Amino acid sequence: MSRIWKLPITIPSWVIISKNENLLKVKWPKWELSFEIKDFVILDQTDTSITVGIADETDSFQKGVWWLTRTLIANMVEWVTNMFEKSLEIIWVWYKFEVVWTNKLTLSVGFSHKVELTAPEWVTVAADPALKNTILIRWIDKQLVWFFAAKVRSIKKPEPYKGKWIRYSWEYVRRKAWKTWGKK
Repeated sequence: MSRIWKLPITIPSWVIISKNENLLKVKWPKWELSFEIKDFVILDQTDTSITVGIADETDSFQKGVWWLTRTLIANMVEWVTNMFEKSLEIIWVWYKFEVVWTNKLTLSVGFSHKVELTAPEWVTVAADPALKNTILIRWIDKQLVWFFAAKVRSIKKPEPYKGKWIRYSWEYVRRKAWKTWGKK
């Protein structure tokens, strides 16, 4: 069984972590992420690392929160310095998209109207210049990027018969054969 939640999180020298009561802030000179910590979570911080612990190691709920808190803090430290990126592909002949400014996306995907989506604050939306029909969604907060990418994908989920879809670039959609009627 994995014991990753007990490992310390290494902090780069340019990242500053501060805790005020139940609010943890991870700062870099350009950006800042914050996270609310439960009362029973214990943080031990040194100059180069931070260790997450809990008050009662026998309680299963606290163990789950321990693992989740450690993962979220590690992600915050990683993504405050590196941008997180998610790419979506639009596949069908008449499906098109347009990026207005850096946070508004207009999709034309077979409906009688165009679908307009506004990205959350700070999340940037762009067209990938190297790949045709690919949307790039970027920001330092992994949860916001995944949330907005899932929202865009839910407009037109993958359809296995005709092959019309909006999908993640890594996603594989298994194609199905058309139905045959009246043949025995």
